[in-house]
Amino acid sequence: MKSGHRLGRRFGWLWAAYGSSALGTWLAFGAFPLIAIEVLGAGPAEVALLASAGAAVGAAVAVPLGPWVEFRRKRPVLIAMDLVRCAALLTVPAAFAFGVLGFVQLLLVSIVVAAADITFRAASGAYLKTLLPAEDLLVANARLESTAWATTIVGPPLGGAAIGLLGPVATVVADAVSYLLSAMGLRAMGGPEPRPERAERPELTERAERRDAVEGRAAGMRAGDLLDGWRHVLADPTLRPLFFNTVLFNGLVMAASPLLAVLMLGPLGFTAWQYGLAFAVPSIGGLLGSRLAPPLVGRFGQHRVLVVSGTLRALWPVGLAFLGPGTAGLLLVMGIEFGLVLCCGVFNPVQATHRLERTAGDRVARTLSAWAVTAKASTALLTAVWGLLGVLLGPRTAIGLAGVLVLATPLLLPRREADPAREPSAAPRGPAQV
Repeated sequence: MKSGHRLGRRFGWLWAAYGSSALGTWLAFGAFPLIAIEVLGAGPAEVALLASAGAAVGAAVAVPLGPWVEFRRKRPVLIAMDLVRCAALLTVPAAFAFGVLGFVQLLLVSIVVAAADITFRAASGAYLKTLLPAEDLLVANARLESTAWATTIVGPPLGGAAIGLLGPVATVVADAVSYLLSAMGLRAMGGPEPRPERAERPELTERAERRDAVEGRAAGMRAGDLLDGWRHVLADPTLRPLFFNTVLFNGLVMAASPLLAVLMLGPLGFTAWQYGLAFAVPSIGGLLGSRLAPPLVGRFGQHRVLVVSGTLRALWPVGLAFLGPGTAGLLLVMGIEFGLVLCCGVFNPVQATHRLERTAGDRVARTLSAWAVTAKASTALLTAVWGLLGVLLGPRTAIGLAGVLVLATPLLLPRREADPAREPSAAPRGPAQV
């Protein structure tokens, strides 16, 4: 499978926009927990609440947005979500400058950002599927994945240095600016994009659209659309186990993250720049894994790569329970994270491509939205539970428990290769919709 061929000017702008927002996200890596800990004096329970409640409520808000996005032009939705995230994040430095920043505001901002994130991901998947032919999807997803890991390499150390010099609020400003740059990149893509319509009924007239707007209905959206994404995932024999595997794996890994921050920045005495470095250097493994994904699939097949990389990635998190102070502890967390992200770098673009291939073009946004909502809600629930476990058992024991449970997640991987006879018919290619 080729990985060096060009994917077109419009994908180039999409790629640049993605890289901008990804860099901003990693510059602000851990900014909200750090603000809560260092500025507001929050403890483990409050840090876990910030991560869990914001994601949970944001996921609930995003539920009706998936069907709404399905029948809207995707590029304007993407631009709008970038601008919403930019505006929400800018309220944090503004409140800090006036001395009125509080925990509730951080929570509200995290809710808005979480809902916008889910909506953006749903729209971007639908846009990518129509922007490129099927044979280019894995290469495109691998490039996006490699960009995510490349920005992870430079983002946290720079963010840690900025936090040390200017405070954690400065990285929130950088994150907000990155979303503005992303919106500008998406705007520069240009090109026509017709309004998507339901395949099973004629195009809505302008009068019908105006009536729907007056009555509060998104064009073409029905109550059943809210559940259609979940129906599709749960009915598909390979998406169903993959769905449960990724939701549980990501939820457990992310649930331990706030406790790991508390452990490293508290009892173990790591500085902010060391904390950022611990997650930046291992990202080289993710960059390498994403580059390996297309040739591995070309040689061994999609199903085998999914199963092997999905199994190997589960072996690493339990090692974080043995983290200690000093240079040895820093090297240990780097080694564990390197192995973890190397496997994730292979797994993630292959999984994303498989999911797009198994989903018809007129339901991609709903499917991706349902997937992301479930992932966010599950992560929020598990983060809240692990926050409580961190209080009761201590951060180290709770991190170890999460790692032990992660070891069981390979049992949920698809055991059989996808049946080509059940592949969805390809949606007609038209003007791109990110």
